[in-house]
Amino acid sequence: MYNKMKYIAILFGIVILAGCSDFIDLVPQSTATVAKVYKTDKDFKDALIGCYNQLRVEVGDNSYMWDLVSDDAQHEWATLDTRRNLNEYAYQNNEGFFASRWNGYYSLIYRSNYILAAIENADNAVVTNKQTYIGEAKFMRAIAHFHLVRAFGDIPLVTKVITDSEALQKGRDPVDKVYEQIIADLKDAGDVLPASYAGVDVGRVTKGAAKAMLGRVYLTHKQFPEAEAVLKEVTTMGYKLLSNYNDLWDYTKNEHHSEYIFDIEYASNIELGSNFTNEFAPNQPDFFLRYGLVGGNGNCYTPSNELFTIFENGDKRKDVTCSRGWIHTVTGEYYEIPANAIGAKGFTKKYIAALPRSGDSPANWKVIRYADVLLMLAEALNENNKTLEALPYINQVRTRAGVAPYPDTISRDALREEIYQERRRELSFEGHRIWDLFRTGRFLQACAPLGAQPYMVLFPIPLSQIQVMNNPAIFPQNPGWD
Repeated sequence: MYNKMKYIAILFGIVILAGCSDFIDLVPQSTATVAKVYKTDKDFKDALIGCYNQLRVEVGDNSYMWDLVSDDAQHEWATLDTRRNLNEYAYQNNEGFFASRWNGYYSLIYRSNYILAAIENADNAVVTNKQTYIGEAKFMRAIAHFHLVRAFGDIPLVTKVITDSEALQKGRDPVDKVYEQIIADLKDAGDVLPASYAGVDVGRVTKGAAKAMLGRVYLTHKQFPEAEAVLKEVTTMGYKLLSNYNDLWDYTKNEHHSEYIFDIEYASNIELGSNFTNEFAPNQPDFFLRYGLVGGNGNCYTPSNELFTIFENGDKRKDVTCSRGWIHTVTGEYYEIPANAIGAKGFTKKYIAALPRSGDSPANWKVIRYADVLLMLAEALNENNKTLEALPYINQVRTRAGVAPYPDTISRDALREEIYQERRRELSFEGHRIWDLFRTGRFLQACAPLGAQPYMVLFPIPLSQIQVMNNPAIFPQNPGWD
């Protein structure tokens, strides 16, 4: 098996930090014990594995579920549950999914803050990778705050370990203030992280990952000149598109290729596989005959009917992104999947892989890859009135897909719309669509016909947090969610 960030194989055996279960529960009982073991370089490296583990749970294991709130996925369940609530815009402020994400990201923030506090006075001669560990911890803190602020708007900005009593007085900070800290953390991380790793460390956060994520943050916060500058820098760091789009989804090959920038890592056969293959596969007997695996209950994450219509003739991405059927293993004939109860039929092939057992897929979650960088850079340039300069970047992605490049005559407004569509064609089912709709102000246009309400441009602050804080002056609920 190729190198797949093997150090995560010992994840559950050496995680030092105890995670908090709630924003208000900020001081683990093991604090005294933790302080005693923060001495050597290995101590801090092991502690950071606790951060990677928490990132794996929050960004990896759950990111795909956000797609259900977008117009990319349709979902069918026999009974009401979180997935159906998300898909049908029936979720409320007491939905456990939101509480889990809130608690999980604040747990990651706590772990990062504790490491940063503990490492501040560490001896450089003993903790030889001190600056790298600081960069990793700041990246983790930044990505946690970023996911929170995108989802919930104003949030508590936490940059140090605080006590329970301090937490009870900690109100929601303005979005702009939160973004300032996210940007500062990612800049710091990009300054000190290595360009690459070797051996068992492959898969840890790199300089390129920090800068690419910084570009995404700038774009989300509509700081287009800053996004242009940092994303251009990423294009000089040795990344390039794979020549074959389908190779991105071939899990017999190394996922740490030229297009890889940062993934949430999984590995099968050592009880560290992902559940993506099962979640995205249709639950059909004939699908089992073709691929040897059972899909999720209720035809999970069926591509919307609209998604099939946005691809141009000859686009090599379409069959992998949204397919109606397959060549039957037994008969050798083309088999088209039947429509489910809501009239949708199809599946994405992005996560199909051979499994040793259910829920043990080798498929990584791609947090950011080079095609995303190229499309973000094209968008930033176009918003900066540099439409002609934007074209080579988006056209790299289109050429790889086998479709015609956009001509030099295209207008700025027309290219803006095409970039939005190109992101959907390239990145569907990779956890980007809902955030793209939010940041471009197009969520209601796309999703109101599906049932979304105007106040749903932000998700509800978890009811448990509102009740614990019990102070609407500093900790109000988002509009519409009371």
